[in-house]
Amino acid sequence: MEQDKLCCSICLDLLKDPVTIPCGHSYCMNCIKSYWGEEDQKKIHSCPQCRKLFRPRPVLMKNTTLADLMEKLKMSGLQAAPGDHCYAGSEDVACEFCIGRKLKAVKSCLQCLVSYCEQHLQPHYESPAFVKHKLVNPSKKLQENICSRHNEVMKIFCRTDQKCICYLCSMDEHKGHDIVSAAAEMTEKQRELGVSQQKIQQSIQDREDVWKKLQLEVENINHSADKAVGDIEKICTDVKQQIRSRQKTEVTHVKKLQDKVEQEIAELRRKDNELKQLTHTEDHTQFLHKYTFLAHVSESTDPASVNIPPLRYTEDMKVAVSEVRDELQDILSEEWTKISLTESAVEALLPLAEPKTREEFMKYACQITLDANTAHSYLNVCVRKVECYNYRRELQMEERHPDRFIDWFQVLCREGLSGRCYWEVECCGEVFVAVAYKIIIRTGRESVFGHNDHSWAIQCVGNSYEFRHNKIRTSISGPQSSRVVYLDHSAGILSFYSVSDTMTLVHRVQTTFTQPLCPGLGLYSRASAEICNADIDMQTSQTYFED
Repeated sequence: MEQDKLCCSICLDLLKDPVTIPCGHSYCMNCIKSYWGEEDQKKIHSCPQCRKLFRPRPVLMKNTTLADLMEKLKMSGLQAAPGDHCYAGSEDVACEFCIGRKLKAVKSCLQCLVSYCEQHLQPHYESPAFVKHKLVNPSKKLQENICSRHNEVMKIFCRTDQKCICYLCSMDEHKGHDIVSAAAEMTEKQRELGVSQQKIQQSIQDREDVWKKLQLEVENINHSADKAVGDIEKICTDVKQQIRSRQKTEVTHVKKLQDKVEQEIAELRRKDNELKQLTHTEDHTQFLHKYTFLAHVSESTDPASVNIPPLRYTEDMKVAVSEVRDELQDILSEEWTKISLTESAVEALLPLAEPKTREEFMKYACQITLDANTAHSYLNVCVRKVECYNYRRELQMEERHPDRFIDWFQVLCREGLSGRCYWEVECCGEVFVAVAYKIIIRTGRESVFGHNDHSWAIQCVGNSYEFRHNKIRTSISGPQSSRVVYLDHSAGILSFYSVSDTMTLVHRVQTTFTQPLCPGLGLYSRASAEICNADIDMQTSQTYFED
């Protein structure tokens, strides 16, 4: 028999607990149950091969003859050949040990730098020689783990240069650098990644809560508007019905008066004709007789006393409706004001878009000045400019301030910043542009900007930048120009830009700030720096200060 005749067309493996359905095709009992389980909602079941429909769902009975045959074939060592779906395609990672047509790899070994299918992977599970090998999901980029210079596996991470290296590199050009095992650095980065993920997840949760509040507000607005419109329509309907009812009553009354007047007009015309005839009578006796009979007519020729109602009812109704309309407008204005305040409160929860152009950044420019009380004695401070003396200045007793930096050429600004802030620094020589909490210590190695968890600093080093925080240094490439700092305190964003014709992002930090931040400058010998004057109307700035 052809081997594929003994395979289930669903799982592509040899039949297990074979059953034969009414159309004659056979399947594994669990496979056809699962297949039909997905069709239960349709209440029509079909054969996966011939598509014949069955209603109701057929009762499955084990095909004992076919099951016995399969049992004997298995005892003879027959195994199912892998289906086409098991072979590696152009987008798959192929097993490097397969000969001929290659199967898909199920794991890659970072020690062997080879990818294996299930069969060729077994020695890694069975032999003690492979127990320390690291298996990962199949990867096409295993060769990126090889040092191009020494052809060795890169198992070490250089924190100084922020790159993976091999053992020989650590003994050569990276000698003396801050190095750790790649696994240890990965663990540390995974921890940082976990913190970042928690922050992102918290941000997602916060925004989902905001979205739910907005959705609830939409529903409340729609419900309130629908109810108000319904109530007003009901009131208007009642008013219209009252007006129509009053209209009908008044019209009926007036119609009756009209009928009465019409009758009187007819009667008067009849008498008028009789009077005309009397004027033409020549017989004296007849004239006098009829005249006596018609003499009382002159007494009833005055207009009938008709009680016509004043036509003020509809005008009064219009005035009343107008007054109600004015009251409704006042109520609506008050409600819209409440809604607008609610919207403003909700919008305050949403992050503002980060500026793109220098003009947009300038909206958040802030006036900051250097605090001479914090400056090292080698520094000459003048409002916003600082430079190094050629000598160490002797400090008077009153100048020995407790906030002064003792061991490093550093100075802080007076202002503590929160909210959205932007400032620019012109640098000459090697300068640290930094932000720090006011509680940063002022003496010893730990007081260096970026060498503690209370400060963040960026330094221009040759043709590149170096970012420092909590003793970790990160090398960064970027165009050279005046340094620009953008802070969004509430969003936990600190960005460093290089400004020329365009704003070029050099480095961005996403964290959580627990206190207001003071801008700071650190200088090497013969360096100078100046904080540029903010060319804006400070009353329109959205920056907040805490001295």
